[in-house]
Amino acid sequence: MYVLSRFWQSTIGKKIVMAVTGIIGILFVIGHMSGNLLMFKGQEAMYHYALLLRTSMPLLYAVRAALIAAVVLHAVAAYQLTMMSRKARPQGYAERRPQVTTFAARTIRWGGVLLLVFIVAHLLQLTLGTIHPDFTHLDPYNNVRILLSNPLMAAFYVLAMAALGLHLYHGSWAVVRTLGVARPSDNPLKRRVALAIAIIVAAGFMIIPIAAVLGKFAPAPPLAESSAATALATPAAETH
Repeated sequence: MYVLSRFWQSTIGKKIVMAVTGIIGILFVIGHMSGNLLMFKGQEAMYHYALLLRTSMPLLYAVRAALIAAVVLHAVAAYQLTMMSRKARPQGYAERRPQVTTFAARTIRWGGVLLLVFIVAHLLQLTLGTIHPDFTHLDPYNNVRILLSNPLMAAFYVLAMAALGLHLYHGSWAVVRTLGVARPSDNPLKRRVALAIAIIVAAGFMIIPIAAVLGKFAPAPPLAESSAATALATPAAETH
């Protein structure tokens, strides 16, 4: 316990924690994006996706617990590193001219705050359904379609995904640098893998609220949990 405490209290320890939890986050958002893209296959595909997750409840709860722990550790480590940096230099530079930086790096903290707000809102809207206009359990297709057909909600989701893309671009490169896999770069615009991850994930998430607000997802009858399987087995419930 003493070793872990000393590790956590050190700057490099916090950076390594951020790197490891960042890898967990990257893997999760790639998988989550892939699942969300089933919206374009229709209600049945989304229902079976939700059902698959539900039939793996012990694993699902374990994954959720790990993700929550990763998000909390990531956010706390980031906050404490910021406070340590400010304490080391309580008075800022009279003039600051970063030699090697990107917009993603300069906005990483504000983007992180926005993502935390988004995560809480997203869970309340599409996982718990407490602040959703018409939430139906095990009917993720309609839940997403109805929520994101609101232009304000669609805009919020697009903005949050833009922040996610910037966070991924800076963070995915910082991960490999912190863990010693790559050396510091003097040309941040050539971080091709980080850029590819950021663009693919952000675009994959953004396309869903954009399609929803444009009415690209066809209306489908709501599914009650008890009759969902029966309803989807009939031709009338199929989504084309």
